[in-house]
Amino acid sequence: MPWSRFAGPACALVLFAMLAPLAGAQVAPSMSERAAYGGLFRAVVDGDGMRLAELLAQGAETDVRDGRGRTPLHVAAYRGEHAAMRALVEAGADSNAFDYQRYDTVTIAAVADDLPTLQLALELGGRADNITSPYDGTALIAAAHLGHADVVDTLIAAGAPLDHINNLGWTALIESIVLGDGGPDHLRTLGLLLDAGADPNLADGSNQTPLALARARGYMEMVDRLVAAGAR
Repeated sequence: MPWSRFAGPACALVLFAMLAPLAGAQVAPSMSERAAYGGLFRAVVDGDGMRLAELLAQGAETDVRDGRGRTPLHVAAYRGEHAAMRALVEAGADSNAFDYQRYDTVTIAAVADDLPTLQLALELGGRADNITSPYDGTALIAAAHLGHADVVDTLIAAGAPLDHINNLGWTALIESIVLGDGGPDHLRTLGLLLDAGADPNLADGSNQTPLALARARGYMEMVDRLVAAGAR
């Protein structure tokens, strides 16, 4: 189905409903999973720093996996357990490990709009240019989709690829339009991307340019911003 079919506001709502799970496809540990955890996972979900330190000192495997391929570091990122994140990485945990859905701590924090955890994930060696998720996207694309402007700003500063195209044929700039609502958060996101040098003329897989996509949705402030940036 060509994405260019979704032109008007009503269709945009249908499209958003269809694709809203894209950025949120990552799955935090459920209550039942948390209840079944042991070892490092148990220490992380309990916020038990002393037990975590004890297990690490005993040589516990830092990158052990749960049933969804999450490591203790992923779980700590989901829960915003910053001390645990530091302790795990200092003990050798892989800052760029992917779970089975190819999510890393940077993308987990970006989707959650958790700026402090994102900043820590980057400080601990997480990369803003990782290609993540089943959609071959980036943390930047996920954040732009959701209009998490402060996260977008942070990822740009960390070197996230501005014009990466995911397997839907969309860049972060395009997702800020087609999966946004044209409101202040997505408008600011669009502006941050343009100011950083994102290509305003890079079309989607149906050869629809960002300007055409914004016009089709009636997002006139976005149209004005794109035209000012040289969009055609």
